[in-house]
Amino acid sequence: MNSESKKQLNIIILGIAFMFMFTAFQTCGNVAQTVITNLNKTDFHGSGYTSMAVIYGVFSASNLISPSVVAIIGPQMSMFISGIFYSLYIAVFIQPSTWTFYTASVFLGIAAAVLWTAQGNCLTINSNENTIGRNSGIFWALLQSSLFFGNLYIYFAWQGKLHISDRDRRTVFIALTVISLVGTVLFFLIWTPEKSDSEEEEAATDNLIERTPGPSMVTKAVDAFKRSIKLCTTKEIVLLSITTAYTGLELTFFSGVYGTCIGAVNKFGNEEKSLIGLSGIFIGIGEILGGGVFGLLSKSNQFGRNPVVMLGIVVHFIAFYLIFYNIPNDAPIASIDGTDSMAFMEPSKELAIFCSFLLGLGDSCFNTQLLSILGFLYSEDSAPAFAVFKFIQSVCAAIAYFYSNYLFLQWQLLIMAVVGFCGTISFFSVEWAAPAFVAKRTDYSSI
Repeated sequence: MNSESKKQLNIIILGIAFMFMFTAFQTCGNVAQTVITNLNKTDFHGSGYTSMAVIYGVFSASNLISPSVVAIIGPQMSMFISGIFYSLYIAVFIQPSTWTFYTASVFLGIAAAVLWTAQGNCLTINSNENTIGRNSGIFWALLQSSLFFGNLYIYFAWQGKLHISDRDRRTVFIALTVISLVGTVLFFLIWTPEKSDSEEEEAATDNLIERTPGPSMVTKAVDAFKRSIKLCTTKEIVLLSITTAYTGLELTFFSGVYGTCIGAVNKFGNEEKSLIGLSGIFIGIGEILGGGVFGLLSKSNQFGRNPVVMLGIVVHFIAFYLIFYNIPNDAPIASIDGTDSMAFMEPSKELAIFCSFLLGLGDSCFNTQLLSILGFLYSEDSAPAFAVFKFIQSVCAAIAYFYSNYLFLQWQLLIMAVVGFCGTISFFSVEWAAPAFVAKRTDYSSI
């Protein structure tokens, strides 16, 4: 097997490992608030929204140190250790208590920062400027197929149920914990990429010129931290931060808030709880379709990344309008008894599920292109670049989970629409300047 084939295999293994892990975690996130609402009549007093706000708040702060961790222990071990903490968080729901729930949320936030920085680094070192678009699409399609499998089980297992029993909860979360652990173990199957001939010659030349000991682990960690801080002030990252902020807001909405909204609409009858799973399935179908199509088309795309991002924002605007028209305004903050309110029409299950598909498709448009442009612009400094990306995304996700406890649906949709529009414009400007940026960097490195 040649070097390129091994790199391609690494991307597939990476995607499958994330598929298993996030089959467990995204299903957990999708049903957490509904499960917790059924627990709050017991000694447990927690909030799924608050937990997610804690996770993403710690996640954002931890992105400042995650490049240092990846630099010291490498991307493979970083992803494995992080996977263990993801599994522990899911396992908390088997026998939940308030203190273990929030403690696990803190540790998961740290693990998530390391995991996604390592993922970005692994994706970049197994790609080049010709394959980064394709590989981003393949990874994203495999990752988001996780939304399909776990939620398919939720749909059938919870169909017709108005209350989630202890037995139902334990069965689901024991299975999800095992699935997460399987994905974690798969990280050990990733090969270490071999250096190309040019890289080996360059390394040999460097060794002849300077026979000094390599940098210590502390030096590597400090250098990675400094590069992350420096990247935050560059024009390209500042502009992309608006787009990234939007992905954080809409991530919170489709992964935690929208499913809760559907589950709170009493007019959906006794299917309201199982519809949460069906919503997750159709979000996953949209994500898989987008990731697969944009990955396959990346080789022949003569128009760059902008048309895909334009498609994403148009699809999301349509989804926001239909959700505003279909879902009651108080659905995100409804009590355990749900809501009998109406929006501007009799709530439609079919329309609600169609909007789930649109949310997934639009999200794949933004995320595949963000992964692609970051790998293209910062191929030689990928870990700090992806850490900054995840830092901004997680800060905004934490903010969104916090205000989801208090804001009516219309205000949440309005915030996403405004930030999404601004983020699209800023992405366009970076994409137009990307070839000149890479050419300038190449000229400097050749001096």
